Amino acid sequence: MPGKDKVLVANGQGFWGDSILGPVRLLREGPIDYLTLDYLAEVTMSIMQKLRQRDPSKGYATDFVALMDRVLPELIEKDVRVIANAGGVNPQACKDAVLESCRRHGLTGVKVAVVEGDDILPDMDALMAAGETFANLDTGEDLGAARDRVTSANAYLGAFPIAEALDGGARIVITGRGTDPGLVIGPLIHEFGWGREDWDKLASGTVAGHIVECGAQCTGGNYTDWRTMKNLAKVGYPIIEATPNGDFTVTKHAGTGGAVTVDTITHQLAYEMGDPSRYLTPDVIADFTSFQISADGEDRVRISGVKGAPATPTYKVSMSYQDGWKSTGQLTVSGPDALAKAQLCAEIVWDRLAYDGFEYGPDERMVEFVGAGVCHAGVPGGTLDDPPEVVLRMGVKGPDKAKVARFGSELVPLVTSGPPGVTGFAGGRPKATEIIGYWPALLRKDRISTTVTVYEA
Repeated sequence: MPGKDKVLVANGQGFWGDSILGPVRLLREGPIDYLTLDYLAEVTMSIMQKLRQRDPSKGYATDFVALMDRVLPELIEKDVRVIANAGGVNPQACKDAVLESCRRHGLTGVKVAVVEGDDILPDMDALMAAGETFANLDTGEDLGAARDRVTSANAYLGAFPIAEALDGGARIVITGRGTDPGLVIGPLIHEFGWGREDWDKLASGTVAGHIVECGAQCTGGNYTDWRTMKNLAKVGYPIIEATPNGDFTVTKHAGTGGAVTVDTITHQLAYEMGDPSRYLTPDVIADFTSFQISADGEDRVRISGVKGAPATPTYKVSMSYQDGWKSTGQLTVSGPDALAKAQLCAEIVWDRLAYDGFEYGPDERMVEFVGAGVCHAGVPGGTLDDPPEVVLRMGVKGPDKAKVARFGSELVPLVTSGPPGVTGFAGGRPKATEIIGYWPALLRKDRISTTVTVYEA
């Protein structure tokens, strides 16, 4: 339904675990038309698959349901529509939970849409039999022997199914895996009537979505010149003021903390960037070197002139697989010669394990002395010769679960059988936990069939 000359699309979540106050404050502290919420990362999909395997009613971002339960009446009152990839690997269950929340609030007529088709885990064998090799984009290796260890497999869907859901009247759109910018592009396609070959406009929406996808990371959060950022406790989450021709302005609600400047925006633009002239999405190839960026008043940055090119014929697929086991633990070592004592503790652990027949090669073990410059080793001024306390972090990994688990029983005894000053053991005895490997691949788009279904409370 083209016709609007400006649409306000805000993003209130950068990951599963981001502050629930981000979206709540976006609703309460100023006008917005759309609220987008990004919950998914690559490892998140594997976690959600495990949750669903244990309980068929799980496998989605429960934080999203809690948020909807908190703000549903405000969404209706202010006529704000929500797009979230909170569905994870079980968008239907997520939808059911949201509809139940609507009923608890006595709300009727609320339309909730579900976008499906990204989860290809059940179809993996058939797809491989049809010739899909799922070659690793980093190594070129075929999936082959790792197939039986795959725990999740999801294609990054584009923005047009989201637009279709909004066209169908959805107040809330729930998706599984898709591109992060797609959450923003979908509403713009719906509002402005952009077509599949409007490459420049789709590319502009991609840039907008990329800027806001990490929430407050573009409004002063995680910012290098952090001392200049005022009131991060009430940091403003980002809002895109979009126009039909694709140009847009990044801003935030007046009176909120942080800042929107050319510097804060360019910090985020460089985030997770490969070839900036060919930023690949299922909808378009965006050229991040093509546009102009300029200040447009206080806490306003304007982006114009973005160029795009036709999309590739493939979807990116994110797969997780079981890649062995790991165990980590930590102790706090304090007092005089804390670093030397922590180093001795590490030697004791390895010696005791070796005495019992458990050897760990250089690639199978890890030792860190947090507080002695380990996080930024080699950075001038980042090392202390004699810190008053050190956190000793140790860990092992490998394919043998029993061998990895054996490590966990030798850290705690240092409290009484190591040097003095060993305290602060936390988290219980380290246990062997699965290592989740990441396998990126490509899949022909004609192998995927997406569905959009609209339900009503």
